[in-house]
Amino acid sequence: MSQGSMSRRLTAERAGEWIRRWELQQQRYACDREARFTVIADVVETATATVARPLIADLGCGPGSLAARLAERLPNAEVVGVDTDPLLLALGRAHHGTAVRFADVTIGAPGWLAALDLGRPLDAVVSATALHYLPEPALLAVYEQVRKSLPPRGVLVNGDHLFQEDPAVATLAEVVARRHAERHGADAHEDWSGWWAAAASAPELAAPLAERARRGPGAGGDNGLTLQRHVDLLHKAGFAAAGPVWQYGPSCVLVAVRGT
Repeated sequence: MSQGSMSRRLTAERAGEWIRRWELQQQRYACDREARFTVIADVVETATATVARPLIADLGCGPGSLAARLAERLPNAEVVGVDTDPLLLALGRAHHGTAVRFADVTIGAPGWLAALDLGRPLDAVVSATALHYLPEPALLAVYEQVRKSLPPRGVLVNGDHLFQEDPAVATLAEVVARRHAERHGADAHEDWSGWWAAAASAPELAAPLAERARRGPGAGGDNGLTLQRHVDLLHKAGFAAAGPVWQYGPSCVLVAVRGT
């Protein structure tokens, strides 16, 4: 193999370097991100404690940041990461592919759960900083579909920016998040645009980037739903219980439990 072709191959080591860089830029946007991941894993571990080989789906998994942590915490679990970004999926498969199965599936599209080819019911569903891009009707449908896919007492755990109803409280929560970022130097890392600009010049990422461009812009933006509105939608979707178990500023871990 020539030196040039080797430089264009996405190795597990090179993918790991890009993922570590991704993790740093993500810290700019998620207040106490590592603690949030730990809380999600605590909930999933507790909810699946009696299951010999739990099946867990991570919705909007990106390069597998949360999915890989769950696979490490629960070595007997089968973890499926769900996303549609070709570049992030390529990074995840190259670096975390032995621990996580990655599925190129659009969340909420017709038949999306069946397209995961799970073979058995899910035991837990998680998501981190991803479901906010779904419009409210689509989010409600996803919540309903996820509830039906879970066993009694199964959990949906969503870590995201979930805003307070009262604007004054929401403003103060943003101040808390900003002060946390300042104290921990989160803004010293490159931002979202900087990471993608760097990736655009990397030969080993050319193929997944070309596929990303071919597919066109994916879902983006924020549905603007408050924490309480998410809770209301989860109850409307049929979950027996729903509420936050952790929050720092606007960064929240919201848990929904299916009834018995």
